Amino acid sequence: MTEKKTADSADSFKNAPDQPRRNLDDFLPLVYDELKRIAAYKLSLERANHTLQPTALVHEAYLRLATQHSVNWQNRAQFFAVASEMMRRILVNHALERKAKKRNEGKTYVSLDDAEHAAASSIGEIDLIFLDDALKELAEFDSQAARVVELKFFGGLTNEEAAEVLSVSDSTVKRDWRMARAWLIDKLT
Repeated sequence: MTEKKTADSADSFKNAPDQPRRNLDDFLPLVYDELKRIAAYKLSLERANHTLQPTALVHEAYLRLATQHSVNWQNRAQFFAVASEMMRRILVNHALERKAKKRNEGKTYVSLDDAEHAAASSIGEIDLIFLDDALKELAEFDSQAARVVELKFFGGLTNEEAAEVLSVSDSTVKRDWRMARAWLIDKLT
């Protein structure tokens, strides 16, 4: 994707906020490949026989994004922030449904180091439902740090993109990420 296409797509959101569906439809082709890449990477970290496919995850996220009538799309980073929240909800809901069906016979695993694209996690694999519960608990005392984890882990955003979404500095995102990651490691181990 070229920078001009990204800029054009961001402009299309700003210029017609009263037509969010048309703008989302215009913007999606420009970010579809990146969303699918993020979804494929997230799903590659889950169990081998996962029934959700990257294309299905992206399409489900799109369907949920299309129903967001109150969103005033501003830029690419904001789009990925909202998409990351949608993907998180979809993956957690899928894990909850599976858990309800199997009643503790299996767990859905993802690596916490995914956000940093590290080859090996220092804490191993964690239960996605437990991670979601831990993020909710973290949000009770540090909502910004929890949002940083969501943006980086579920949305695949860089520090710079997360900083833009949150309207904070890159160093603030890095500090929040370090603190949240340490807290989560302690909580999840």
